[in-house]
Amino acid sequence: MLPPVAADRVLGCLLGGAIGDALGAPIEFTMLKDIQAEQGDLGVRDFVDGAWPAGTFTDDTQMTLFTTEGLIRAENRRRTTGQADPAHVLWHAYLGWLHTQGERVPWDEIGPAGWLVKEPVLQAKRAPGTTCLTALSRRAPGSVERPHNNSKGCGGVMRVAPIGLVGADPFQLGVAAAAITHGHPSGYLAAGCFAHLVARVSRGHDLRESAVEAIELALAWPGADETAAALFHALDLASLADTPDPRVVERLGAGWIAEEALAISVYCALVARDFASGVLLAVNHSGDSDSTGAITGNLLGAALGVEALPISWRRRLRGHEVVEGVARDLVQQFAEPATTPLDPNRYPPW
Repeated sequence: MLPPVAADRVLGCLLGGAIGDALGAPIEFTMLKDIQAEQGDLGVRDFVDGAWPAGTFTDDTQMTLFTTEGLIRAENRRRTTGQADPAHVLWHAYLGWLHTQGERVPWDEIGPAGWLVKEPVLQAKRAPGTTCLTALSRRAPGSVERPHNNSKGCGGVMRVAPIGLVGADPFQLGVAAAAITHGHPSGYLAAGCFAHLVARVSRGHDLRESAVEAIELALAWPGADETAAALFHALDLASLADTPDPRVVERLGAGWIAEEALAISVYCALVARDFASGVLLAVNHSGDSDSTGAITGNLLGAALGVEALPISWRRRLRGHEVVEGVARDLVQQFAEPATTPLDPNRYPPW
């Protein structure tokens, strides 16, 4: 097992991702010129109203919270039965998220349970990805060996940050978690890379060095060329003396697909002066602003800790109490030495 992550970095990672998500949500699908016309030349600088009230996170954070729940439940199962397949438990957790979206859920003998599915802040549809909805409606999870589709959308990578905080092999589990819904190698290998990056920076390692390691891990798999090339491009751009701005970000793509979303986020985290500058750079572009904001926020929050997040954003984030509660539970469940497993009614061990 990897050494435990300090509580302030766990909270920083999950809250940071939710803040980046909420900053980007109102301008997702909006061209940069239109963002600047509405918000000024610098673009969005704070939470603004959009389809939902200012400070509202989207499906990116919803699914990240259900990833966290799945990891806690898998550990409860391991302690209860002596064995657990984390990817299978994560699939059940994602079915809980599907239930919150008002969709028909292909439950087997087990229905929705636990506390997270009942949280009002999660009982809302906030532009969920079609690929996730469709794949989770199948009666079995997708996998690398048996993919449901050939999608490399960013819906797999944007939800796996918690795996880096606790996973024994974050790259492998990140791949498996994303492959539940996204069957293209770029869709799941980018997720494996992201989980590895979170694992490394949350334990104090250098982001650039960790990205090189992630590329090496990905290249051991078939179909890794796109993911590796995107990360190399991000590293190259970050090494230049160019002043970071949206035009540089957009050279990496729009973020709708997994490897582009990861590359944009790595670039923004590498050139960031602080948490705020990094996530604001990550959301102000003509693309998937909430997902790139969320991934960048996860990375910077994990690297810098919760105190680096502006207190105003932390307080005004809608649903921050739920994010903080899940983060505390994750810390408690994976503390060393091991404590009493969390309440099985709250986190059912299946």
